[in-house]
Amino acid sequence: MATSPRLPASRTLDTDDFLSERRSLMHTSLLKTLGGIALTLGSAVAQADEITVTDVAGREVTVDAPVDRVILGEGRQIYLLGALQPEAPFAHVVGWREDFSQADPDNYARYAAKFPELKDIPTFGGFKDGTFDVEQAAALEPDVVLMNLEAKAATEDAAYDDKLAELGIPILYVDFREAPLEHTIPSMRLMGKLLGKQEAAEDFIDFAEAQMARVTDTIESAAPERPRVFVDRAGGYSEDCCMSFGPGNFGEYVELAGGTNIAKDIIPNTFGSLNPEQIIAANPQQVVVTGGNWDAYVPGGDWVGVGPGADMTTARAKLEALTERTAMTGIEAVENDDVHAIWHQFYNSPYYFVAVQRLAKWFHPALFADLDPGATMKELHDRFLPVDYEPGYWVSLKEH
Repeated sequence: MATSPRLPASRTLDTDDFLSERRSLMHTSLLKTLGGIALTLGSAVAQADEITVTDVAGREVTVDAPVDRVILGEGRQIYLLGALQPEAPFAHVVGWREDFSQADPDNYARYAAKFPELKDIPTFGGFKDGTFDVEQAAALEPDVVLMNLEAKAATEDAAYDDKLAELGIPILYVDFREAPLEHTIPSMRLMGKLLGKQEAAEDFIDFAEAQMARVTDTIESAAPERPRVFVDRAGGYSEDCCMSFGPGNFGEYVELAGGTNIAKDIIPNTFGSLNPEQIIAANPQQVVVTGGNWDAYVPGGDWVGVGPGADMTTARAKLEALTERTAMTGIEAVENDDVHAIWHQFYNSPYYFVAVQRLAKWFHPALFADLDPGATMKELHDRFLPVDYEPGYWVSLKEH
């Protein structure tokens, strides 16, 4: 069966351009189809197989796989995609949301240096904020749109799912933010099936589970006394204090690493806030600030700019400045310099096991004296990721 013509990628395509270009390409496609009848019947043609997959929202969706053209509903889904095909992570990406360059500019720059073609990929608005352009998506003729689970309600409210379904474009939901411990591995397996990279997906999963077990097995066996831990989500991003995590995401990482998340019984969901009085009353023994380079959002902000190649002197100074806030008054963590910063995107990537290792080593340094999270992060890059490892993903006032 002849395939539909592919429209050339462009950053903006209005409706008139789309219809005109499509009519032209349909004529070209017809000529090619007629000419193709004369080809030798013995020629081998790669065919996609129809498969039914279940996404992390529990939806069964039928697609032709391996897929050739994918739209990423969030640019940071490249964290997963890159681990599956590090030699060409953007080979099948025909469009993506423009968040990678803003939320993680340090890694974006490293990917762009190695794969400059990413700068030519058309960008989209978000489903959650209602700025996604269905006609632009249709013009790129994707085989599938990968959406993050937290956008599901907004996607359905705006009827994006119905509009794309009418065009024969399926949506599949993945998740590595709302419930990363529960959904990251199924998301990797789903993407592996879509791309025909099942073996690569299983190799990554085996590595992740083995690295996680180095912490969880030790904690279960040793049953150490658990320090009280406050996770300061994006500390310094705004003047308000303090965003944190409930029982999910980094809150769950804390528990796995042998700590007690002070917010787990206060914040009912994954994300929420504590007021300074609650933090002071809990008297945390460990404070972990999540940080990153957020100049795109808060230029020159008080956030701690950890990430690949980060300036550790600047990061440490900004971390120390955060201890002067009212919420940090008189708490044990500040008195003992048990205040740390860690890359925020560990909350939003399949690399969560590295964060758990780093937390465990901060919380129980004697118990994990032989554990080297930096070496784990380097091995992750060397074995699975498209770009080279550079240190800078964490800093601590304990380590001068």
